[in-house]
Order: sequence, then C-alpha cells, then structure tokens
Amino acid sequence: MAKAPHPSPLPKGERERWPDLAGRIEGETHVLPIRVYFEDTDCAGVVYHANFLKFCERGRSDFIRLLGIDARSLASPEQGEPAVFVVRRVEIDYLKPGRMDDVLEIVTSCAEIGSASLVLQQDICRDGTVLVRAKVTVVLVSRAGKPQRLGALVRGALQRFVNQARET
Repeated sequence: MAKAPHPSPLPKGERERWPDLAGRIEGETHVLPIRVYFEDTDCAGVVYHANFLKFCERGRSDFIRLLGIDARSLASPEQGEPAVFVVRRVEIDYLKPGRMDDVLEIVTSCAEIGSASLVLQQDICRDGTVLVRAKVTVVLVSRAGKPQRLGALVRGALQRFVNQARET
C-alpha cells in the first residue's frame, strides 16, 4: 500500500485500517468520494440543496486533515490563543441534481491565501460532470471572533495549492 503523501493526524491504527477515509490528494486538489444516501435526499430522491453545503464542509475538513493540520489543535489553548475556521462567504451554483446512490466526488483546491483567510474552490462531480460549484471563504478566528493570522503550518501546507484552482 502506498504511503500517504502528507502526515496524518489520525491515530496510527485508524490510518492503517482506513487509508483513504479522508480522500486523496491529486496534484493540486483534494478529492473526497461521498455516496448519496436516502437521508441526503428530498421526497423526489434528489439531493436536498443544503446537503451539498454539508458535502463541501466534509471536503474542506478532510483536505485540511490530509495536509497534516489538526483542526482540534487550532482550537486548543495549548497552541496559544484558541482559534477555529469559520465560513465567511459562500458562492454556490447548483448546475445539475444529485440522486440517491450516486457516488460523488468533492474536489477542493485553494484559490487564495489571505493573512487570516482562505478562499477554496469546490466542485461536486458525478462521473466527471460538475453538479455543484462553490467558492468558499473561511477565516481563522479567535474564541472572541477576532481574525487570527494564519500560522506557518497552515500557510506552508496550503502554499502549493494556491493559484491552481480551476476558473469558475
């Protein structure tokens, strides 16, 4: 089995049992496969629009995780002032419906790194066809809600992904 390209904060046993649980890095993007379940759909069997936002959140979380950034440690007082990423802005286009039992891929890339923010491009695809396209801005904030500068770990891990995001 191939080694993970980045250190994983998952416990060693979990990493070995589920090496692709957090998706995979492909070039300058992160790809997370997700199956659509009954709970994700409306009465017509179509993915409820708000669930695409949940899928994007999972993609962002696992992208950061695969880069070796543990979101729990950002919120840990031992690391200095506690901080967390919060969504500031979402631009989303629903292009085609997703349906129950579809296997979707959440493709995430980093379009921009600011002093306290990231702009991420996320496409949700089925068999290479884009169903949903989102541009999400997240900001690192303190417990008091004040923006915090991105640390060297976060900036360094994401730098190779900047300016590689697909044009919308």
